[in-house]
Amino acid sequence: MEAYATALLYATPFFMVLVLLEIGYGHFIKKQMHNTMDTISSLSSGLTNVIKDSLGIIFILVPYPFLLKNLALFEIESTWIVYFLAFIAIDFASYWNHRLNHKINYFWNLHIIHHSSEEFNLGCALRQSISSFLGYAALFLIPAVLIGIPYEVIAVLTPLHLFAQFWYHTKHIGKLGVLEYIIVTPSQHRVHHAINKEYIDKNLAAIFCVWDRIFGTFQEELDDVPPVYGVLKPVKTWNPILINFIHLWNLIKDAWRAKSWLDKLRIWFMPTGWRPKDVTEKYPITIIEDVYAYTKFKTSASNALKIWSIYQYVMTMVLLLFMFYNFGNISFDLLLLYGLIVFIGIFGYTSLMDQKKYAIIVEGIRVALALYILFYFRDWFGLNAYFSYGSYIVAFYYVSTIIGAGYFTYFETSLLVVSKKIV
Repeated sequence: MEAYATALLYATPFFMVLVLLEIGYGHFIKKQMHNTMDTISSLSSGLTNVIKDSLGIIFILVPYPFLLKNLALFEIESTWIVYFLAFIAIDFASYWNHRLNHKINYFWNLHIIHHSSEEFNLGCALRQSISSFLGYAALFLIPAVLIGIPYEVIAVLTPLHLFAQFWYHTKHIGKLGVLEYIIVTPSQHRVHHAINKEYIDKNLAAIFCVWDRIFGTFQEELDDVPPVYGVLKPVKTWNPILINFIHLWNLIKDAWRAKSWLDKLRIWFMPTGWRPKDVTEKYPITIIEDVYAYTKFKTSASNALKIWSIYQYVMTMVLLLFMFYNFGNISFDLLLLYGLIVFIGIFGYTSLMDQKKYAIIVEGIRVALALYILFYFRDWFGLNAYFSYGSYIVAFYYVSTIIGAGYFTYFETSLLVVSKKIV
C-alpha cells in the first residue's frame, strides 16, 4: 500500500495539471468543456477513490497468487514479452469486467459514478468507484494465470493500465485516422459515455478497441448523432459519495417492495435497469426518453460558493498528498482516521454544493474530529516534523471551514430563497 501511496503522490498532481491545461485550452479557444461544480464533483470523486484504494479497503475473494499457484500451466520469467502478454491479458480482463458492470444490475452500481457526469472532459475520467468492497478481478485474469504470468508483473501493470485510460476523456480531440482501428480514442470513448440509443453500452474496451470489434460492441461516433452524456436515470447531485450508492439504494428499495421472493432475489442479477413489474407500476422512476430535450442538472451556485468549493477541493487534495507523502510514518489505525476525516470533508463540502442544510452538521463533525486530533497530539499526523507551523495552518483551515459552512448554509441560502420569492 505504501508503494501505491507513493505513486499517487505523483499521479494526483499530474492529473490535476492536465485538467487545468484542458480548462485553460477551452478558455483560450472559447469552447469550454468544464462546468465548475461538475468538475469539482469529478475531482472530489477521484480523491474518494484514492483514499479507499490506498488504505486497501477491500476483501479479495480470490487472490491472483492463489490462482497462479494452483492453476498455472507454466512457470515463466519476467521478460519484456511477458510484460507485453500481461498487458494484453489485463486489457482483455478489463473489457469483460467493464461489460459485466454495464449489463448486470448489481455491478452497475460499481460503475455508475464514472458515467454520472453530464459533461465529458478529463475531470470526468477521475470519477472512479468506491462502492466495490469485494475483489474479484483476478477471475478475469485466468488467461494470464494459465500461462504463469508472475503476480509482480500484474501488480506493476494494472495501475499503469488504469492511468492510460485518462487521456481519451476529452472533446477537444477528433478522430485519429488509422489509430481508430487499433486503440481506444477520444471519439470512441465519447460514444461510450453517451446515452443516445445509438450509443448506449457500446465501446467497452479500455486500451485496444479490437475487443469491441470482435465481440460486437463497437460503434463509431456518427456526425449526425452528437453524444449526450450522463445516465438515463439522472443522479441530480454533486456529491460523489451519494452517487456511488444511489443505484444500490434503489435496488434495495425495489427488492424490499417486491411481492415475489423470486423478484427479491433475481433483481440483483438481472440486466441493468430491470425492475419487478409490480414495483415499476407502483413506484415509477423517471427515465430520460428524449436525450436532446433533457436539461442538465445544475444548482443556483453563487461565484462565492464556487470559489469556496474550489478552495475546499484544493485543501483536501493538499491534506491527502501529505498523507501519501508521510504514509510510511503513520500507523494504520491513524491512517484510517486520517482517511475518514478527509472522506467526511468531501461529503460535507459537496453537500454544501448541493445546498443541503445537513451540510453544516457534516462539516461540524469533521472539524470537531480534526481539532481533536490537533489538540490531542499537538500535531497533524507528523506534519510538525516537516513544518513547525504546519499544525497552525491546518487548524486555521478547519476553523475557516466551519465558518464558511455556516455562512453558505444560513446566510447565502436564505438570500437565494428571498431572491427567488421576489422574482
